[in-house]
Amino acid sequence: MNSIEKFLAAKTYAVAGASNRQHKYGNKVFRALLAAGRETYPLNPVTEEIEGHKAYPKMADLPIVPESLSIITPPEVTRKVIADAIAAGVKNIWMQPGAEHEQASESAREAGINVIDDGSCILVLLARQS
Repeated sequence: MNSIEKFLAAKTYAVAGASNRQHKYGNKVFRALLAAGRETYPLNPVTEEIEGHKAYPKMADLPIVPESLSIITPPEVTRKVIADAIAAGVKNIWMQPGAEHEQASESAREAGINVIDDGSCILVLLARQS
């Protein structure tokens, strides 16, 4: 199983950088995962609800530890999100294009996490599957 297959084989997901604004990638990724029938939780520190789902300020506030985490945040935010994901025990991390943080990727790999940070986009992949 390759990195992307491992990410998509998960039962639970979180989207860091999920947004209420439908034109934003964080919203599109969240909706795409929901549309694909995946149990998905939005992470956003300033929004209480996204697409009718309770939003959580940070990883530690989630009711579960998601197996897979999609990140759509600026690189400096990504660094903190990945530190939280490592501490929580997330198994798979996919940094969407523009969210990559080299040092955080390294830390996640050293912690044994499956990391996707090669510029591939989950929206493109999910669109091919539907």
